[in-house]
Amino acid sequence: MPEILPLVDDRCVVLDTCFGTGEAFLRQCQSSTRPLHYLAFLAQPLTADQLAGQPHALRAAWPDYVAGFHRLLLDEGRISLTLMIGDLATCLSQCVAQVDAFLVDPLAAGTVARRLARLAAPHASLHLSAASPVAALEQAGFLFSSPLQATYQPRRPAGKTPATARRHAIVLGAGLAGAAICERLAARGWRLTLLERHADVAQEASGNLAGIVMPVLSQDDNLASRLSRAAYLFAVRRWSALAQPLFDGERCGVLQLARDAGHAAAQQRIALRWQYPARYARWLDSAEAGDLLNCETPQGGWLFAQGGWAHPAGVCRALLAACGEQLTVRYQQAVTSLQRAGDDWQLIDADGVVLAQAPTVIFANGNGATGFAQLAGLPLQAVRGQVTHVSAPAPSAPALVVCREGYLTPPVQGVRCAGATYDVDDDLALRWSGQHDNLQRVQAMLPGIWPDASGFALAGRVGFRCVAPDRLPLVGALPVTTATGRVERLRDVPRWPGLHGLLGYASRGLIWAPLAAELLAAQLEGEPLPLESDLADALDPARFRLKALRQSSG
Repeated sequence: MPEILPLVDDRCVVLDTCFGTGEAFLRQCQSSTRPLHYLAFLAQPLTADQLAGQPHALRAAWPDYVAGFHRLLLDEGRISLTLMIGDLATCLSQCVAQVDAFLVDPLAAGTVARRLARLAAPHASLHLSAASPVAALEQAGFLFSSPLQATYQPRRPAGKTPATARRHAIVLGAGLAGAAICERLAARGWRLTLLERHADVAQEASGNLAGIVMPVLSQDDNLASRLSRAAYLFAVRRWSALAQPLFDGERCGVLQLARDAGHAAAQQRIALRWQYPARYARWLDSAEAGDLLNCETPQGGWLFAQGGWAHPAGVCRALLAACGEQLTVRYQQAVTSLQRAGDDWQLIDADGVVLAQAPTVIFANGNGATGFAQLAGLPLQAVRGQVTHVSAPAPSAPALVVCREGYLTPPVQGVRCAGATYDVDDDLALRWSGQHDNLQRVQAMLPGIWPDASGFALAGRVGFRCVAPDRLPLVGALPVTTATGRVERLRDVPRWPGLHGLLGYASRGLIWAPLAAELLAAQLEGEPLPLESDLADALDPARFRLKALRQSSG
């Protein structure tokens, strides 16, 4: 296959439906000197051991064969490999990209010709791996110059999705959401100004000693489960790429115990139906779970072997350090409003002083976002969470994260973290009732772990999660919440120019932050999206406004 030359936007997008063991991908990586987005469909399971000759970085990052899109960032982000696992036609219909070159399996070409045309950039090249009937491809707009090669001729004028012209953004909030988007945009050459109202990073919802890294499973593999899987697996790769000991954390595994016999039976049905790779999720019976816990347990549980815990503030510092000179961080900057100034937004403090100005503003400040007039209608709620810190020795406690209704971590900075409450009030003080609830949940989960928990000191932390009604994040362009009129599609909901959100991470910031940042960065740059279109839509901040407009016009 000849080298595929990047177009005028200085990057190249390739879609490969016959990846094999990656020979064409390797050749393209070796010949390309500019950013490469490579979308590859995996027709059958492929392990890292089968990638003979591929770079170590690719083999180390290679995911398990689990349905969905898997984005791997290689060569310091210059190469983006997105693996698509599932049905080919479905994967192509869920793909958001404008492709410069296709490498196509001739056995499937005819059945997916229209889907390929939908993804094709003007004059995209198409290469067949063997001779095949081409009538369906020609009908879809591909003009063949030889039996194996064609060029896409669009029937109507089309162009690349425009990237943001001025690559300067202001980010509000130095927690996980803000730090992650700074790192992803800085890697793409953006200039970032980060404004934080506190004197340090991670002072709000990202301020706990430890956050847990684990996915969510379901019998029907619903949107929430698919999203959590994509986010979890991407987060595991991203946190591994950040060189420890830049932050405290441990891939010690997470054991999620069943609540009761009925719940255990339901989880076993999930295990039987989906047959997950053991490294992703493995169901343990009660004996296996008891061996890990060093105590008996009446039910089994899910072991997420790649999961664990991390110190969010340390993660934030590592992400910001990776931005280098692209980033300016300004602490103790309390923004109270913003106003339009030509093509820019001005961010203003309580005294009317303009603190910063840029064409793009990204709200990553959790519950503080709804204090701005432009965002006042977003349905976000502050939910109080109290975490208990236990410094008492527990030599028999397991060396991995254990969770059920509550959770317990291994030692973190000399204490174990137990949590967390879920309260709807604004009390910042630690409460004995919260301490009691957290310890009781741990005792019920791990009987006998502490002979007497009543004498423990009241120690811990209170934070306020930012939660949306559907418990999913808000990622992308922010809607005009006062807009009226009949709207049927997300893309037609009016948006504020240049205003974007990374909000509503609830208690899962460590898994949401990396993928959400990659998704928003791809949207801003007009790149292929790192996950399926229906999952991106499920995170769109305008989804609530669309529902309201449909109801008002119905």
